[in-house]
Amino acid sequence: MLTLFHAPWSRSGRLVWLLEEIGADYEIRYCSIARQDGSGGRDPANPHPDGKVPALMHGDVLVTECLAVALYLTERFPDAGLGAAIGSPERGAFLTWLAWTAGELEPALWSRMAGTADQDAYARARYDAAIARLLGALEAGPYLMGDRFTAVDVMVGSTLGWARQHVPESAAIDAYLARVGDRAANKRACAKDAPAAAAA
Repeated sequence: MLTLFHAPWSRSGRLVWLLEEIGADYEIRYCSIARQDGSGGRDPANPHPDGKVPALMHGDVLVTECLAVALYLTERFPDAGLGAAIGSPERGAFLTWLAWTAGELEPALWSRMAGTADQDAYARARYDAAIARLLGALEAGPYLMGDRFTAVDVMVGSTLGWARQHVPESAAIDAYLARVGDRAANKRACAKDAPAAAAA
């Protein structure tokens, strides 16, 4: 059984979405985490070594961090068609996009949100490069790896969803967010993200 330790309104919500896309049986264990505003705190039931989310338990296997969980799930459930098999011509691009999301896009957006990108030339150049790369991929779209929706779109789509106001006005980005947001699995995941019982 797959068990996802998830905190409402956090980045682990993207893994709820990915699990819904995969269609595998899973359960969500809602847990608390320390929040930036000082609220919350570590949940002793959460197996993540840092007390963060996501943490995925699959039998005795523990996988943490969004990128690692996404890669684990796409490889464990290849029939869902959300990854790229070892040896596939798409493998390099798939791994690159996953790593780019965590290593470039998210830090660039955080720098924008914190104001660093407005004060530091290097941070601004990094932000501009990330946005340019994203827009270039969407021009070729409709998804980041072309015609096929993958776990990359879950990772990037969820990131853009919470950071939309920190990304330039763009019809291409808005259309992309509408495409991924209209997916049935995304809507199911949103309904499960923070049910009243878990948020109380």
